[in-house]
Amino acid sequence: MIDKHYNSPSYKPLYDQIKVLLTQSLIGGEWRPGDMIPSEIELAGRYKVSQGTVRKAIDALATENILIRRQGKGTFVATHSAEGMKLRFLRLTSQDGQKELLQNEFISCTKGKADVRMGQILDLKAGASTIEIKRLLTFSGRPLIFDHIIVPAAPFKGLNGTRVEENNGSMYSMYESEFGVRMIRAEERLKAVGAKGEVAKALGLKEGEPILSIERVSFTYGDKPMEWRLGLCVTDNHHYMNELE
Repeated sequence: MIDKHYNSPSYKPLYDQIKVLLTQSLIGGEWRPGDMIPSEIELAGRYKVSQGTVRKAIDALATENILIRRQGKGTFVATHSAEGMKLRFLRLTSQDGQKELLQNEFISCTKGKADVRMGQILDLKAGASTIEIKRLLTFSGRPLIFDHIIVPAAPFKGLNGTRVEENNGSMYSMYESEFGVRMIRAEERLKAVGAKGEVAKALGLKEGEPILSIERVSFTYGDKPMEWRLGLCVTDNHHYMNELE
């Protein structure tokens, strides 16, 4: 059975205990994004459980987009660099369904300190160092999203404006490839607001024109919050699309 040092509550289903152990290996960096993990038989031997129990744990992680099964090849750690995952959290879609050329226009990258609210959101002490990024996302040349991002400074040491500009793509891919931080899931809150100040100017709107506010907190392994993001979006000919299961 499982290592005697494993201290999960006894009521946890066995497959759930294996899921936690697999996640701990991911957190520890044993398998990096894009890596193939050991086979079900190997993992069953490691944890001294049945292959069916391992399969159930892997299925649960695959459902959460943490692992990806590839028929005839094996099971791999999901990566934001993979096609289809790069824009996983971007839900703004053209009403006519046409694919658009997405580009990022860098605005600023500054160091800051977490206030009480941001400390609560990112699980930081008030006053902890943060990095604040602002950029403009254009769809086929038209500015549609004003992105305001705050991350804790410690996990992203060396992140600066030059790196953001050079990346010019998915922030999540950069977090993953350059800082070893993979975003697993996100929570979002949506509401209608009026465009103001630098946001209205950047998006080419009049003061008070309606836009969609998407406040998002993204989490890495272990459900640790690693990014706060406010996307302010023009939706006159775009809509927010989500798939519910």
